[in-house]
Amino acid sequence: MKTANEIAGTRGSPEEWLPMLELAVREVFQIMLSSQLQAANGETSAPFQFTAMVGLAGQLCGVLSLRCSAQSATLMVSKMLGVDLKEVDEQMWDAIGEVANMIAGNFKNKLTGVGEHCLLSVPTVITGSDYSCHSMADSGTMEVILAFEGVPISVSLELHS
Repeated sequence: MKTANEIAGTRGSPEEWLPMLELAVREVFQIMLSSQLQAANGETSAPFQFTAMVGLAGQLCGVLSLRCSAQSATLMVSKMLGVDLKEVDEQMWDAIGEVANMIAGNFKNKLTGVGEHCLLSVPTVITGSDYSCHSMADSGTMEVILAFEGVPISVSLELHS
């Protein structure tokens, strides 16, 4: 795996940021959840029932979203808080939001000259899968799909120029 400096070199353009987004996701899961993420092999059959969103404002504007199944969300909380799977309850929303927040912070700090000029919003967590999201992003969407304990998770970044 390449380091952020090897990937970025310079600030680069959004088209070059996808590997840094993947690195940010992998680092957060390694550090906070002691988990190695694997390639998802294109499989996204698990329904995403949790969506955590963190807004970015300043030199970088947009929204980072973490989507996962209820199974993945429960396991994230268990690993993050060190509690048994059966003890995971209302802490789930806070923990999923915090994972998204850490990914967003890790990613923005990898962009040379952007980290200190970009603020993050308080995370918002949506439960359920029957909703539509309409973004004002105009610079496209970057998405990383990885497997967490064999179940796909998705992290996407939608940017507004």
